[in-house]
Amino acid sequence: MSTDLLIANLLSPPILFFALGLLAVLFKSDLEIPSPIPKFLSLYLLFAIGFHGGGELRHSELSSQVVWTLLAAMMMAAMVPLYTFYVARWKMDVYNAAAVAATYGSISAVTFITADSYLQALAIPYGGHMVAAMALMESPAIVIGVVLARIYGKRENTVEFHWNEVFKDAFLNGSVFLLMGSLLIGYITTDTGHASLDVFSKDIFKGVLSFFLLDMGLVAARRIGDLKKLGWTPLLLGLGIPLFSAVLALGLCLLLGLDRGNALMFTVLCASGSYIAVPAAMRLAVPEANPSLYVPMALAITFPFNILIGIPLYLRAIDWLKI
Repeated sequence: MSTDLLIANLLSPPILFFALGLLAVLFKSDLEIPSPIPKFLSLYLLFAIGFHGGGELRHSELSSQVVWTLLAAMMMAAMVPLYTFYVARWKMDVYNAAAVAATYGSISAVTFITADSYLQALAIPYGGHMVAAMALMESPAIVIGVVLARIYGKRENTVEFHWNEVFKDAFLNGSVFLLMGSLLIGYITTDTGHASLDVFSKDIFKGVLSFFLLDMGLVAARRIGDLKKLGWTPLLLGLGIPLFSAVLALGLCLLLGLDRGNALMFTVLCASGSYIAVPAAMRLAVPEANPSLYVPMALAITFPFNILIGIPLYLRAIDWLKI
């Protein structure tokens, strides 16, 4: 991996603020961000990336490569939870394995947004259709995770649930709805309309991302303690599954002929894990699963790895493969 790329990523303001959040917990600071603010920040980030992606999508042609990329994204969203489930079953019960499978089959919008900021710093463009890929990849894994839990779990021990509520939470949860809505609005808005929102959707983006990652650092550091009693299994899965998924993604990037920016965003999507949409759905559909296992895996292991090391590592691999 290029040392310059790694150093540039580690010294970028958003990453430094994430580290500040980790240090605040480590040194027992009373730094706290009031609960409504992080939710607003996450909504803003989804709005901004969706709106910008819609504008980029409007200026790009709907080529066969775009269509195949979106299909590949949906395929990975279905494949990742399947092999993750069977790997996790070696050390976990059915319900926790299903929740972990859904976690790593879905995506992290914040990791995607961090990769977006990273590419902007390097002046590497990517297509707006990758935002559509992100939206398409979030929900299928949730449904597959629930199905796996029901197929392999003991039905007599299953808490009653309703499929219509599961599908609603998977496809109409707030993050997906806002992202898709912003993408559509960005697509139909004129260049003049985009210019009128630049001061809000672009100019303050990195500042909001930095403040949001400060909060994520606080949350991640507090979650690490939940994993100590579980030994090495969460660490091995939290790093091994994303890296394996990244290898598959890089292979697809070669087959699809993606350029550097699109290849990185596609790989980041495949290698990330959800800690927002999936926990909300799993609490409803698979209450037998333990949130203190699958949430910290994604938030305290996979997320820090991806934003600190994974993103420059994947770009280095892309350059090495000459994608």
